[in-house]
Amino acid sequence: MPGKGALAGVKIVDFGRVFVNPNTAMRLAVQGATVVRVESHTALDLQRMARPYKDNMSGLNSSGSFTGSNNSKYSITVDLRKPKGKELAMKLIRWADVVMIGMPPGAMEKLGLGYQDARKLKPDIIYFMSSQLGNYGPYSAFAGFGNHASAMSGLYSLTGWPDDEPMGQYSGAYVDATSPRFGVTAIMAALDCRRRTGKGQVIDQSQLEAATQLLLPLFMDCAITGRVALRSGNRLAYASPHGVFRCQGEDRWLAIAVLDEREWRSLCRVMGKPGLARDHRFATVEARKKNEDELEKLIGEWTGAHTAEQAMDWLQAAGVPAGVVNNGKDLFDDPQLKHRGHFRFLQHSVMGVHSYSSPAYRLSKTPDQQFPAPALGEHNEFVLKDILKLSDDDIGDLFVEGAVTTDADLPEFKALA
Repeated sequence: MPGKGALAGVKIVDFGRVFVNPNTAMRLAVQGATVVRVESHTALDLQRMARPYKDNMSGLNSSGSFTGSNNSKYSITVDLRKPKGKELAMKLIRWADVVMIGMPPGAMEKLGLGYQDARKLKPDIIYFMSSQLGNYGPYSAFAGFGNHASAMSGLYSLTGWPDDEPMGQYSGAYVDATSPRFGVTAIMAALDCRRRTGKGQVIDQSQLEAATQLLLPLFMDCAITGRVALRSGNRLAYASPHGVFRCQGEDRWLAIAVLDEREWRSLCRVMGKPGLARDHRFATVEARKKNEDELEKLIGEWTGAHTAEQAMDWLQAAGVPAGVVNNGKDLFDDPQLKHRGHFRFLQHSVMGVHSYSSPAYRLSKTPDQQFPAPALGEHNEFVLKDILKLSDDDIGDLFVEGAVTTDADLPEFKALA
């Protein structure tokens, strides 16, 4: 049932697919917005087929990726190609404050559910569209996923070793992780505008442009100096040492970032080599940059004799920025994340107890309202009866036409790698 969080009373219908749009809606849902996720058995969201699976058992209701992007929502399964399916979508739009679209430009217009259609149904509707390159312009019809927009944004050209090919971040689809933050901000601004003016609006998000925001300093540098930033591994032009160093144990690493001379002297003291700070090869950042290979070898010899946790604690205590390169197990065991209760273990209707990341912030007066992600079509009855207030006869007609899909409409399930 609708919660009591900061966004209690805000109603959202989520027509998104895969990651960006669903993840944006999820962040609003966790803070109390009532979000109805529109899906279909006949055209499965690819994220339902994405690894990892609970207990390594594939299934359309077993994807940890899907649950991460869609917790705290209600799922209804609708075939928008059916006349009554379209009518049902129109009822959801009339009910909603925000309509969220995560489809290629023009897809909802073809169904008669575009922004102009939605405005006729709900004049003050906030209509959020998120696509690879935005809904207008010469490349607006470009089809792809987050890894494509990440490449086009320039992020890939900066990630990797100087003498090797570009590498993708975050499994290659880094834009999928950054775009929802911009989307949430835009929707909150639109809700505030509507509260003050009574007017809705359309929001057209380009995921490519959301990614380029992360590179503005490099764009400015290129515009002013003509320098084009290139791949530099873990190194930074104005800091040294700045890298990741092997430690004791299998595949254990420590990130160290020295940004000024005080930190450099502290690092040398912790390493037991205070004289290194005065060595002409390393006495200034310019000298350290010239002799960076030799410097990193010396630091690696020291970190290699200690565990990553030991070295991190010593350096942090001395005021040197350092952090263990955590793996998944490390995160679950991390004392700080445990103390804040970051991972929550909720009872999924199919998967059983499953871990969820909580919001990275806590609102003292309006706590979040997180609950498990839905199985496919799990809330058909709740949405039809309790939210839309449809009669039993109307609901029966929807099922007879196939406007509300069921497990009987499922295609052959194929797990994604």
